Amino acid sequence: SACLALGATIHTSDRKIAADKFFTGMFSTALKGSEVITAVEFPIPKKCGYAKFPNPASLYAMVGVFVAQMGDGSVRVAVTGAGPGVFRVPEMEAALAKSFSAKALDGVAVKAKGLNSDMHASAEYRAHLITVMAKRAVDAAK
Repeated sequence: SACLALGATIHTSDRKIAADKFFTGMFSTALKGSEVITAVEFPIPKKCGYAKFPNPASLYAMVGVFVAQMGDGSVRVAVTGAGPGVFRVPEMEAALAKSFSAKALDGVAVKAKGLNSDMHASAEYRAHLITVMAKRAVDAAK
């Protein structure tokens, strides 16, 4: 989530890949069979924070949200654990670009369609957790 939220660039033995194009699904990337990651370049944000809701048994993120406010005032929000891959939430990004505060996310709801649903949490619950964790990540941002 940090790579995606910060707009990182992944350097490989053959090319540079923007994080927005690097992650292609759960446990899959845009790497070719012969490529090796040689470096990851992160822009320095003005503020950023992360919050996760861990699975009680494994501690993996059932929902993890990384928020980053960049120097130009733009905001990126990346979510892990909730869906089949890491993804951004444009509605949250727009709300936080206007006011980088947890309160700015009041009324911003994420749709459950396409989110993971299993014995640990339904898609609807994960959708709710995205907003809760996003607010906590904003509060944690430094």
